[in-house]
Amino acid sequence: MNDDPKWNFGGKRVLICPVAYNERQKIGKVLDRIQASKMPDVALGDDGSDDGTTEVAKERGVMLIRHEQRRGVGSMIRTVIRESRAARYDVLVIMAGNNKDEPAEADRLVNPILHDGADIVQGSRYLPGGDFGNMPAYRQISTRYVHPLLFSFFSGQRMTDTTNGFRAIRLSIFDDERLDIDQPWLDMYELEVYLLFRAIKLGYKVMEAPVSKIYPEHELGYTKMKPITGWWSILRPLFLLGLRIRK
Repeated sequence: MNDDPKWNFGGKRVLICPVAYNERQKIGKVLDRIQASKMPDVALGDDGSDDGTTEVAKERGVMLIRHEQRRGVGSMIRTVIRESRAARYDVLVIMAGNNKDEPAEADRLVNPILHDGADIVQGSRYLPGGDFGNMPAYRQISTRYVHPLLFSFFSGQRMTDTTNGFRAIRLSIFDDERLDIDQPWLDMYELEVYLLFRAIKLGYKVMEAPVSKIYPEHELGYTKMKPITGWWSILRPLFLLGLRIRK
């Protein structure tokens, strides 16, 4: 039992879970940072890695939620949601497995759920108190302006950072069958946008909290998102949902 008051969630069970695919060079640092923060319950969502990522997690003794073959980040998050609900957690914190996020800031995401009635708390590197370090300029344009402005227009709620994967979710919202995360078209990056968008439209309380997202050295790779197809994957839910083609 962790007696650090920072992680005293009043009896609520909170799981933090980085999601990764072939991040052997980075996942050890991610898990070390989580464990150093003393957050008590940690899992790794491993989407079919074959580079040793799985073994690094096992060495550190964290819970492993794994796909034997790669299915996509949305599918992995869906499995993490399903497994964390089955284990009777109350709140799930999702973060990147590439060492960009600061796990010690997870309480900024969790506390609004526990104390302010939030259902989803989206991390924002662009709010006061957030940080985006040495992010490449083209990614600043897309993540600070293009996607948030389109998202805000279609959803009707002003958001500042809609592609940040660091967020906390009250798991009881998935009792609502209108949040249909099992749709096959949500297997890639679409799921994250879908969940945020639909939660707003269904009247759930969605908030933002400042967090850090610091990019690693370029030689370690910024992202596994592919140009064109990856960008379309996070844009198309806005049009499909905003135009009511999907729900």
